[in-house]
Amino acid sequence: MARPPLVLASASPRRVELLAQIGIVPDRIDPADIDETPLKAETPPRLAERLARTKAQAVAARSPGAVVLAADTVVAVGRRFLEKAADEAEAARFLRLLSGRNHRVFTGVAVAADGRVAARVNETRVTFKTLSEAEIAAYVATGDWRGKAGGYGIQGPAGAFVRRIVGSHPSVMGLPLYEAAHLLEGAGWRR
Repeated sequence: MARPPLVLASASPRRVELLAQIGIVPDRIDPADIDETPLKAETPPRLAERLARTKAQAVAARSPGAVVLAADTVVAVGRRFLEKAADEAEAARFLRLLSGRNHRVFTGVAVAADGRVAARVNETRVTFKTLSEAEIAAYVATGDWRGKAGGYGIQGPAGAFVRRIVGSHPSVMGLPLYEAAHLLEGAGWRR
C-alpha cells in the first residue's frame, strides 16, 4: 500500500532542511495563510499549539488524502510574546529585551490526517549573553532577523548570542524533530 503524500504547511526553508536531516522530504509545500493574532489571555504554549493545529487543518481542507505537517514557533519572555519583528527598530528592541536573560521558545507541531489532528508543543529555554549596542546593531544590519519569531535565528549569526540552551535546538529553529516524527508515525505515515 502506497503511503499518502506528505504536505508541509510552511514556506520555511529551515523546516524543509530539518526534515531532510531525518530523511523526510515533503511531497508538496503548501503554506497556510492564517491569522496569527494571539487570543485574549492566551498563553505562549497554547498559542503555538493553536496556530500549528489551525495551519494543519487549513491545508488539510485543500489536500484530501494527504498527511499535513504544520508548525508554529512562539518566543516568550514571561507571558510577553515576541512575534516576528516588523522592522529593524523592533528587532533591536527584541534583542535588548533578550539580552542577558532567559526566554522560552515554544514550537507547536501538528499533523492532520484522515480528518483528525494531533499536536504537541516543545518548550526550550534559551539564555542569551549580555549584548552590546554594537552587537545588536551589527546583527540587525545582517537582516537575519527577518521572518523569525523573537527577531533572531539561532542557526545564523545570533547563534553566537546563546550562552545556554535547555531543550531542543531544532525546535528553536522551527521544528521539534522528535515530536514531528512521532506525530507522523502516529498518523500512519512512514518514511
